[in-house]
Amino acid sequence: MTASQTAEITGLYRYPIKGLTPEALSRVPLRTGRTLPADRRYAIENGPSGFDPDAPEWKPKIQFLMLARNERLATLDSRFEDATNQMTIRKDGQIVASGDLETAAGRAAIESYFTENFQPELKGPPKVVSGRDHSFSDVARKVVSIINLGSVRAIEAMLGGTAVHPLRFRANLYVKGWPAWSELDLVGQTLAIGEARLKVVKRIVRCPATNVDPETAKRDLEIPPTLSRHLGHMDCGIYAEVIADGEIGVGDAVAMEEPRLV
Repeated sequence: MTASQTAEITGLYRYPIKGLTPEALSRVPLRTGRTLPADRRYAIENGPSGFDPDAPEWKPKIQFLMLARNERLATLDSRFEDATNQMTIRKDGQIVASGDLETAAGRAAIESYFTENFQPELKGPPKVVSGRDHSFSDVARKVVSIINLGSVRAIEAMLGGTAVHPLRFRANLYVKGWPAWSELDLVGQTLAIGEARLKVVKRIVRCPATNVDPETAKRDLEIPPTLSRHLGHMDCGIYAEVIADGEIGVGDAVAMEEPRLV
């Protein structure tokens, strides 16, 4: 990819509770060293994990309810209100649980739903957990995840033309305009989106969560094995760290920042 090949943001999403519904955004502030606001702010512990909210440390995703193993999560429609910390969960259009995630009573209301409805997947009592500005990312860094829609189209071709919903990849930013797989070569590069700057730090290795259709909750594709057969790896998408503040939005250009000459 050349520095002149810019992309365009077509979608912005956050995931307030790990494994639950993506929430679409039109514009969002990025802050140095932070995730998107409230992205993966909460998780649902699947049995005791040792997570300490007063001294939060990264834990592997298998400690929490997640789509890779608990595809029924995709049948739920959850919405988080920043002003009130209220999480509302619907199933088939009906509210099944609601509560303020910053109160014990509110967390208990959410936990009760999973206790009653997610047996036998539970390894112990489900518990809503959070800690300061901790992010329950799949990696132990504060990152923004980016998916190149050109690569998603390439996966569709690998699958013989089968449609692949981009939200299978649960990214923060979806972009168009880059050649398929060119984003994988951006590790170490800096992306410019308006005033914001993001340094690409890692390729994303895909897990079985991508096999789950986000609309039907069916495990109907085998994306990681398909990538492995065709490419020799299971990477799709990149992680980037915010290194300069700025506001970004759908329709914004994503450019590679030219290295400064010294």
